[in-house]
Formats: sequence, C-alpha cells, structure tokens
Amino acid sequence: MPPVSVYSLTSSSISGVLTVFSVLSDVDDGSTVTDFLPAERARGITIQSAAITFHWPPDAQGQLDAPLATPRSLTTHTINLIDTPGHADFTFEVLRSLRILDGAVCILDGVAGVEAQTEKVWRQASNYRIPRIVYVNKLDRDGASFSRTVKEIGTRLAGWPAVCQIPWWEGGKGRFVGVGDAVGLRTMRWEGGRDGKAVKVSSFEELENSEKGLAEEVKKARVALVELLSEHDDNIVEKFIEYGEDHLAIPSADIIESLRRCVLDGSGTVIPVFAGASLRNIGVQPLLDAVIDLLPGPLERPDPEISIRGLKGGLYDLINGRFLLEHPDRESHKKHRSRKVLPPATSSTASNALIRGLEGCALAFKVVNDTRRGVLVYVRVYSGTISRHAPLFNTNLHSTERAPRLLRMYASDAVDVPFISCGQIGVIVGLKHARTGDTLISYHGANHKTGPPSPMSSLQLRPIEVPPPVFFASVEPRSLGEEKHLEEALAILLREDPSLNVSVDEDSGQTLLGGMGELHLEIARDRLVGDFKAKADMGKIEIGYRECVLGYSSKPEIRTFDKEIAGKRGRATCQASIKPAPDPYLRTLSKEEARSTVKEGNLVSISIVGVSADGTPTEPSGNPLPPHLDPLELFQALTNGALAALARGPKYNFPIHTTHVLLSVNPSSDVFGLESTTAAFSSAARMATLAALKTASAETGSGLMEPVMHVIVSVDEPSLGAVVHDISAARGGHILSLGDSNDGTLRPPSSPETLPIDPKKIYTPPDPFGDSFNMGRQESHQRSIVARVPLKEMVGYLKHLRSLTGGRGTFVMSVDRFERMGAQRERVVLQELRGL
Repeated sequence: MPPVSVYSLTSSSISGVLTVFSVLSDVDDGSTVTDFLPAERARGITIQSAAITFHWPPDAQGQLDAPLATPRSLTTHTINLIDTPGHADFTFEVLRSLRILDGAVCILDGVAGVEAQTEKVWRQASNYRIPRIVYVNKLDRDGASFSRTVKEIGTRLAGWPAVCQIPWWEGGKGRFVGVGDAVGLRTMRWEGGRDGKAVKVSSFEELENSEKGLAEEVKKARVALVELLSEHDDNIVEKFIEYGEDHLAIPSADIIESLRRCVLDGSGTVIPVFAGASLRNIGVQPLLDAVIDLLPGPLERPDPEISIRGLKGGLYDLINGRFLLEHPDRESHKKHRSRKVLPPATSSTASNALIRGLEGCALAFKVVNDTRRGVLVYVRVYSGTISRHAPLFNTNLHSTERAPRLLRMYASDAVDVPFISCGQIGVIVGLKHARTGDTLISYHGANHKTGPPSPMSSLQLRPIEVPPPVFFASVEPRSLGEEKHLEEALAILLREDPSLNVSVDEDSGQTLLGGMGELHLEIARDRLVGDFKAKADMGKIEIGYRECVLGYSSKPEIRTFDKEIAGKRGRATCQASIKPAPDPYLRTLSKEEARSTVKEGNLVSISIVGVSADGTPTEPSGNPLPPHLDPLELFQALTNGALAALARGPKYNFPIHTTHVLLSVNPSSDVFGLESTTAAFSSAARMATLAALKTASAETGSGLMEPVMHVIVSVDEPSLGAVVHDISAARGGHILSLGDSNDGTLRPPSSPETLPIDPKKIYTPPDPFGDSFNMGRQESHQRSIVARVPLKEMVGYLKHLRSLTGGRGTFVMSVDRFERMGAQRERVVLQELRGL
C-alpha cells in the first residue's frame, strides 16, 4: 500500500486503534505518538514529519498484500503513514513528504473548515498529482459544521465533494455518535469509551425501522454520490442502467471502484469526503479502509522521473530496457519525444547487462540525528530492494557507504529489518554523508571507490527542491571555546532541515541562520540550546534582501584561472558579461540556443563554441573539447561557478537577483590540454562573473530588492475594515482582492479551464444546529483578504492581527517575488541595516 500523509491527531488515533502503542495519544495534551520532539509536545504542533509502518486491517484473513480482493480492505495491506506539519513555517517538511507519497489524506477541522494553509498544501499536492481523500475531523466539538466544510471543499479546493459518509448526531440534534455510510448503505455507531473498539453496524433495513430520519438522509447521500460519479465515470453510468436506474441497487463494490478510478488520476476533480472525531476514535477504522480501497499502491503511480547524464526519463522505462529521452533544448526537438536504448552502450545486450546490475534504487528524503541510534536516513525505495550491509552508492556525492542497519519506524520507536523492499519507506542507520534529496543505488559488482559503471553512476531520481530562506538571525557562541560545538550543532541541524541556511557575513564575521519564518527560527534556536546543548545566543530576526545590477556591463570580462590545486596545475579561461533580467522574463523564459539555467532568480546562459546545448558537436569535424572534458559536465561546472559568484553582490553583499549572466568558452583559445579540468573552468567562470558584476555595478549602479509576500488573511466581518486599512496604509501592502471565505472567489483555478464550483450544486446533509454556511449573522461571517505585502512589514504580524480581531484572525503567507525598493525606502532600510 502507499505511503500516506495524515495529520497528528488522526495518526495518533490510528496508532491507538491498532494497539501498536500501549497508551492512546492526544495532540491537545501533547502526547501524540508521531509528535515525539520536546518542542512538538510543548507546543502541541507537528514540527517534523514522522513515519509509522503498520498493517491494516490487523485481523483480516488472507496473505499480506495478497492479490486483489473486492473490496481491497478485506485483505491485509502494509501502510506507510507519514504525519506532516500544518504550520506554514514548516512547508518544506510537507514538500519533501509529498515528493515520495503515493496518496494523501487531507484532515480538515470541522470547526475551522478549509483554512488558507490547507489550500496551499492542496495546490502543492496537485502539482505532484497525488490522489487524495478528505477526512472532516473534530465533529464532536461545539461549532463543528460538516455541511459548511463540505461546501468549502468544493469552492476553495476546486473539486466536487463526493460525500461518502454523513455525521450521525444522537436523536438528530444530540452528541456526535457515528456515521452514515452512503457507499455501503449502513450506519456505524461508536459506543463506550475512547478506544473506538465498540462499533455497532446497522444495515439500511434496520436503520429504516429505528432511525427513519437518518435512513432518509443516507438515501439522499447515496443518490447524490451516484449522480456525481455518473458525471465523471462512464462505467458507473452503465451500472446505473444495468440495475434499472435504481441508485440504491448498485453494489457498494461498484461504487468503490468508481470512486477509485476518479481518485487515481490525481486531478482532485472528485474528492471523497469522510467524517469522524479522532479524539474519540470515531470514523478512524472506516477511514483506513478507504485508504486501502481508494488510494493507489506503488505500482499504480506514474513512472518515477530520473535523469542520467542530464537526460530525463522514467525509472521503469530504464529497468525494462527503454529510456525515454526528451530534447527540450533544440528548436527542432521542442515537441519531439523518442525512445532510445540507454547510451553509451554499443548494443542492447550491453545496455541490458548494465541495467540488470541495479539491485535497488532509493531516494533519501529525510535525515534525523537520533541521540540513541545516531544518524537516521529515511528512504523511499523505488525499485528492487535495499539489503542490510549492502554497499550504497550516492549518485549525487559519488561516494559509497554500507548500510549496517535497516529499520522500520514507528515514530520514535523502531524494529530491525533485513531489507527494505520496493514501494516501502524505511530507515538506514549510520550513513555519514547522505543528505535530503540524494539518490542511493545498490549495484551488483560495483567498485567500492568508483561505484557502478558509467552511465549508471549518474542515475538520479528527481531531487527535492529546497525553497530559499527569507528570515535571518545572527547566532553567536557565548565564548570562543563554544565555537566548535556550535558549528557541529549547526551542521547537524542543517543536515536534518535543508530549508535552514547558515552563512557568514564577511564584513562583521557574524554567523547568520536563515529559515522560512519566525517560528521556524525559534524552533531552530530551541533545538540548538535544548537538544544540542549549544551555549549560544540568537539575535533579532532580519530580512533576506537581494541586490540587482541596474544596467549592462559595457564589455565582456575575460579571466584565466591558473593555480595549483591539490598538487595539480589547473588552468582555464572564461568570458562573462552581465545584464538585467526582469522577473517576468525569468518566469516565461523559453530555452535558448545557449544552454540556460534559471536558479534563485537569476539566469545563466552558457555558450561553448562548436558544442550545442545538448552536448553534441555542431561542426562536422566533431567535438572540439578534449576527451577528458565531458560537455554536459563542463556546462554544469560553468553554471556552478557563475552561481557562486552571484551569492554576494558587489555593493551591499546581498545575493544577486534578476540578473542574466552570459558565459562563453572557445575551446581553441580557452582550453589548455589536461590542465583544463571542470574544476578549473568553474573557478574561471566565478572569477569572470565577479569581474563583470563589479564592472556593471560601477558603471550603472546597484539596487536593493526586498521579498514581497503573497498574504491571505481570514477575519470576521466586523474586523475587515481595520485589517484592510492596516495592510494598505500602515504596512505598505497592495490589496489584490476581498472576498467571502466560503464563496470560492479567492480560489486560484488549478488550470485555465477550471470553472468555479457553485456551492448550491454540492450535496450536504443538514447540520443539526442550523446551516452555518448560509447563516446571515455578521459576527460569524468570515471574510478573506488577499494582498501583497513587503516581508519586513509582516515580522511579528500575528500578534498585531490578533489584537485587531480579538484573537480570531489568522493568516498564511508565501514568497511571491523580490521587488526593487524605491529610493526613499532603500535609504531607510540601509540606515536600519547600518544601525543608524
């Protein structure tokens, strides 16, 4: 079964139902099983993603992961569950989990409904086309509204809610006791304590005799479900006709299969919705059944994307003797795709021999430093198996390490296993160098030093993108004797969380720690002091500004690198020129004839005379580069050199942004035999780019840029005016739109063809305490403000927002772009930075 992402309270309830852990846990009192860090338990939030592996159903008859049964939940399956954070500051934890998931359960608060952060994560899941289902939680709390939440799913998540369960309130208006199952035409009532074990299941016929009102609503839910599926699945239309157009006569197994077909495409057009209260373990067991019945297994997901020597394709295509190559760089190949046997083997037999040596391929998606076990590297295995003591070649670092121990994790507890098989998530203990996003392969007969034969040594799964930090704070040891300990602690922290960043200010010598938000840096400080016992102090939060050049460099700068490195002479020449690259240009950039890379807001274009952008010769005479220089590796080395030069601006020492670097190499004059290595060219590119930056800045000047955030603020109606005025007047923000939190006007479409969903066409059962979705009371009416605000003005905004709204306002923000400051604002910011 798939790795599945869920929210803390529900994941801890799952743990309790399975009796994997001896004591039931609760996020509200800080005992959630998957929230095992002290900071998580103290704050009652999830900070790090945590993994649990278990079997469901635990008492089913039949072999584990046996061939298909109908429904699938009748057969025991293995589920890898990942509990992810919900706070915006820990978005990277969600991103690296989404990268390796097969399916996701979106947990919504039945009181709060669909929140701004929910929309953000939902869009991220849509980018990966991850199949999803929704679970409306906390329906036992005062103010919970299942109907309002379902309508918000449609209007704000851009999909049609398929209501598979409806809440059961005792007597129609009493406490929440169970659910009505529209798929199986039955009800489930949880009785007794919080363990969730005592469940009474009643058939539809029994329900009609005892609870006529609930039976009628279950019937309406089934009719609405079949009608919705008929609009998106032709097979269910055939079943509807086959059973005499009777909505109730269609077998539940056919309904499940139809839901599954709609979910597996990953578009989120049809969203199955389930109900429950995880604190009391109501609805958790049928939710797990739905995970098995509706979400995909590893082999039902698209072919994992890989690259070999810069050429992209699919992992399963590679294993099956095919390799799908794209030619995006040349104009003649923009729409052309062709299947080729893996180069550079001279025959299909040789290629197959190379591929057969691949015993296992895995992606490292998380690194944790455990005080008892040492370094734990979480991996998702995409092909073959990873066995204990097997040598693992890291294709990103080109190093080999052995896997001394393999673990299957149960949050902070673990069980030793002899191997990790395809599709599973596990932990490798003791790897010294592996990082988040590294590809690890086990290859039969690989050389321990050089790894697998080329080109298998360059096989890489699609990496995990790390967003750049936007907040910074200085970190200083309390004494010189603590400096080394602080450096070691920071190194461990950065390996665990790549979204943190450490840099040193060359002018002041201060160590700067960068992160995604105020809470992110606060947690990092607490871990440094509390977990790693570092005696250090952290300064106030600062903003990560950028620098840009305002004009062209008048002439290309030519620099030659000529130094001895590790006892070997290195010599190479590179030419560089600089010009501004407006942000809209970067966003809509099409491939040029020169090989171009857009990274961290800059564009680097490289031209090698006689070599095309895909590394092939352009002249009949052949490759002008010497045999020891691989064209693709040279392109990458030159790019890395330019990016290194862009890390610090010539005037303000901030990273360069929205700048176009043009590098040129002429093999006839810039290559000096064996002395011209890729490392030498990288250094030459860095020197030439630095010189061009200084020339451009001296001739045309440099500007200061600041991060501008895309902010969504949710407030009640009476507070709307005060918050809008505060954003636009006091904080210099630009209001993009004002809308109802529930009317769908704020929902960005998932595609240009997506039409807004009319909430009147969405089926919802009546709420026992009134339809709060259409309530006209002003004090309960939620409004949303979408704005673009400079990040500097958003520091400490949460406390201010709560004071304006009486504690009811919430907001979520993400980096929208970097914008150049006006002259007056630039002077003010520079004075603040200089302490004036």
